[in-house]
Amino acid sequence: MLIQFLFVLVAIIIGARLQGIGLGVMGGLGLAVLVFGFGLEPTSPPIDVMLMIVAVIAAAGCMQAAGGLDLMVSLAEKLLREHPRRITLLSPIITYLFTFVAGTGHVAYSVLPVIAEVARETKIRPERPLSIAVIASQQAITASPISAATVALLSMLSGFNISLLDILIITIPSTLVGILLGVLFSMRMGKELHEDPEYLRRLNIGMFNQDKPSTRVNLKIKSKAGLSVLLFILATALIILFGSMESLRQIGGKSLNMPVIIEILMLSAAALILLLTRTNGIKAAQGSVFVAGMQAVVAIFGIAWMGDTFINGNMSQLQASIEGVVTSMPWIFGIALFVMSILLYSQAATVRALMPLGIVLGISPWMLIALFPTVNGYFFLPNYPTVVAAINFDRTGTTRIGKWIVNHSFMLPGLIATFGAVCTGLLLITLLH
Repeated sequence: MLIQFLFVLVAIIIGARLQGIGLGVMGGLGLAVLVFGFGLEPTSPPIDVMLMIVAVIAAAGCMQAAGGLDLMVSLAEKLLREHPRRITLLSPIITYLFTFVAGTGHVAYSVLPVIAEVARETKIRPERPLSIAVIASQQAITASPISAATVALLSMLSGFNISLLDILIITIPSTLVGILLGVLFSMRMGKELHEDPEYLRRLNIGMFNQDKPSTRVNLKIKSKAGLSVLLFILATALIILFGSMESLRQIGGKSLNMPVIIEILMLSAAALILLLTRTNGIKAAQGSVFVAGMQAVVAIFGIAWMGDTFINGNMSQLQASIEGVVTSMPWIFGIALFVMSILLYSQAATVRALMPLGIVLGISPWMLIALFPTVNGYFFLPNYPTVVAAINFDRTGTTRIGKWIVNHSFMLPGLIATFGAVCTGLLLITLLH
């Protein structure tokens, strides 16, 4: 089993370094080694999870093509410029809402440069709002009803009679509390901007002398952009409604499962956006949201299939070796989720790869929900795209990677937000269940 695990780990590490679809295809290669090299019987690929994600990114891609994301960014910029002194508090709220609505943290790219420049213009250290804004966009994945990670968790816990609303009641307040704790810390991060040596150095060499006075972006708001956002939010609201009321899922005397509901509603939303806004479907497939989402699908396809096959093939040994420890101290499983997310760079892939083991080990489904935010650990190493983007957008140099790599701008806000979310989740499941 140890040799098999090493092959799985090597496939994950190499796939993460390859980026893009590299994680998924390396998962496929690892699966080939397990099946043809070690004789393990392959499990079924996670078709339902993949199809749900495809439906969601199709709708989100159509919304982006119709100008919906541009509209959201323009409104966010207006809010930040009207309240610049509160940027460290408002920025994470904005990126959280963006991710919550769209189901992917990649939508944060569009607002990060706005945060960086508004902070600099207001003489606020950009590291403060940027760091917690990136963390908030990650934490919101585990609170979004349509994110790939939440969809994957829901599909696994459906056998425990747990609904989407049951998950959201725990994850939304817990992640929000975690982010607010991160905000309180971020407000006091580092020196004031006018005291930061790197900013002063850049200021002295004239890096900002050519800057023109900032003006608000006067984006012409088109009605089709607003309509696309409205349709997408309506579909999301219907998913929550169907997920919380089983009676609505009774069709023809049978209860439809949530994967089918999500697929139908999101594909319908995508179609309505294209029809009512007269948006080109090709443009929807070329946007950043669609591309990032399809990379997640490939990652889950390969990594989850490989992980399921490894766990299923070594079930008895895994149970015998760690069941006692995890059963007596289930929070240890949260550490395993956190470490795996660092390796996988994907919350959804982490859920698909490791949550089945937690279920097999007999960990309470409510405990798994409380530990869900620990899959947001990929900020630990400063090489995730949103982290790199935030560093590059901060022209003052205050958002940075430290000498020891792990002492970067996102480490402490991320740890505080994750720990706060998990502690709040544990408290909620104790009070509610």
